[in-house]
Amino acid sequence: MDWGMKNRLASILSPKSGRCVMLAVDHGYFQGPTSGLQKPGETVAPLVEHADALMLTRGVLRSTISADVRIPIVLRASGGTSILQDDLSDEDRHVDIQDAVRLNVAGLALSIFVGSKNERRSLTNLAKLCDEGQQYGIPVLAVTAVGKEMVRDARYLGLASRIAAELGATIVKTYYCEDFEKVVAGCPVPIVIAGGKKIEERDALKLAYDAVSAGASGVDMGRNIFQSKWPVQMIQAVRGIVHEGKTADESWDWFQHAIG
Repeated sequence: MDWGMKNRLASILSPKSGRCVMLAVDHGYFQGPTSGLQKPGETVAPLVEHADALMLTRGVLRSTISADVRIPIVLRASGGTSILQDDLSDEDRHVDIQDAVRLNVAGLALSIFVGSKNERRSLTNLAKLCDEGQQYGIPVLAVTAVGKEMVRDARYLGLASRIAAELGATIVKTYYCEDFEKVVAGCPVPIVIAGGKKIEERDALKLAYDAVSAGASGVDMGRNIFQSKWPVQMIQAVRGIVHEGKTADESWDWFQHAIG
């Protein structure tokens, strides 16, 4: 790994702890104007100072994020389907490496669909993106997307995460599950967990705590932050777990006090 790759990776994952709180706001690429992201620039503005990295699409980056924002960008590089389609795995790569360089991103994100009929295409796209990422010193985040027919258990998520790492992914984003320690143990690169659908704040904090306790390098959380009635306090509470070593209960107590 050359200096450029190490430098970009260090901007995403803290060199001291190896952890990060990534804010995911890329949902619109297949969901459209998601609740809480109708005006993404306004949603992101009060949260960026509390995030270690921002995951989003190039369209939203160019149109709504100020160029003077000093936060690493992890750019969504795949897409091609919408919630109107039955098969969300029919994605393809949509971002050229030269455009990523022009946007000065710290990382690229691409979904893989292990076990779907489009498995081979998504894995080939990941391998090619990793090749180009190596050439330009840009880390690649592989997102282990889960189709309707897939079970989110340690066996499946461990398989998908390991394949992503084997193909060259620098970081893997996957879901938390029972026996998550096995997923982490089988993946030689850092893993961050997806927040998933909006759940109660206390449950989301426990999710973050359980994942980090089981070996995750942090979270890539979106809806459980920006769809909260108290998004700023929520992301700060998550940071308390990821970076300050707070327990779920300690973070929940802090959150309740912060919202009054």
